[in-house]
Amino acid sequence: METDRVLGQNHIVKHFENAIRMGKISHAYIINGEAGFGKLRLARDFAKALQCTENAPDRETKTGRACGACKSCKQTESLNQPDIKYVTYEKTGIGVDEIRAQLNADIEIKPYSSPYKIYIIPESEKMTVAAQNAMLKTIEEPPEYAVIILLTTNADVFLPTILSRCVLLNMKPVSEELIQNRLMAQYGIGAYEAKTAALFSGGNPGKAEKLAVSEEFGALKKCVVDTLTSLSGAGMDTISADVKRAAEFKKEIGEYFSLMRSWFRDILMVKALGTEAVLIFQEQYGAVCEMEKQCSYRDIDRILDSIRQAENRIHSNVKFDLTIEVLLLAVKERIRK
Repeated sequence: METDRVLGQNHIVKHFENAIRMGKISHAYIINGEAGFGKLRLARDFAKALQCTENAPDRETKTGRACGACKSCKQTESLNQPDIKYVTYEKTGIGVDEIRAQLNADIEIKPYSSPYKIYIIPESEKMTVAAQNAMLKTIEEPPEYAVIILLTTNADVFLPTILSRCVLLNMKPVSEELIQNRLMAQYGIGAYEAKTAALFSGGNPGKAEKLAVSEEFGALKKCVVDTLTSLSGAGMDTISADVKRAAEFKKEIGEYFSLMRSWFRDILMVKALGTEAVLIFQEQYGAVCEMEKQCSYRDIDRILDSIRQAENRIHSNVKFDLTIEVLLLAVKERIRK
């Protein structure tokens, strides 16, 4: 399978390859993981390999991978493979009607030109309970040629009866190094920018790609740096302005807190290692070193605790402006002139 397209998920790729080679294909799979990990690409690559002539059931030796050259492989890439179906919906969720029309009724028709008839259901966590129940009989007694692949960000929403009849495959966070290298190769960005995006992606390649090319992330980073570097001498007018500026990034407040944490992580690194420290905020090395002189280890620990408290307050729907103001005042108190 095309492992270069599904970064860091070789455990799932190998599972699918081995299943194809050994002829042990399950009738139902769940691929579980955050948006941005490549679930759809992984499902499509699996479907492509299953339908590839190199893996035909009558072949004694199967590669487990798609050749990319046969008619089926080309059809899969152009989304025209007649025996690979994608369940879609128009409303807010996947209801009974979608499952009955696009899956239950259609699955009784034998494959047009391939050994399998494959159904890929993106965002399957949006299936209603009624829709899941409608699908259950099909999963319990599927035709021999049927393969159903559910893609979800939260497998916990499925009925226990659905979970028990599917092979559950969980996506894993990808290492920062792998993401950084992919960003540098794919987008031609510098090591510093790629490393920053990789760090704040939480191991999610899709999120890292968005951060790497996002002007908003650059603006958010500048907002945090400007706020922190001016905080020791800031009066209430400046702090109020910083709170308003932070409010422009409400949707990215998780990244706002992560950037703050990383800033003080850099200060800890400088404190512990001096000039040998490898920093995230390399471009602000001088400012980091200056603040390192103003903070003790105890101060940094208290600041990190204040950031955690602010995150909890935001999650508890405490007023945004008040939460950020309290946080900035707490940080300012710990930064000595």
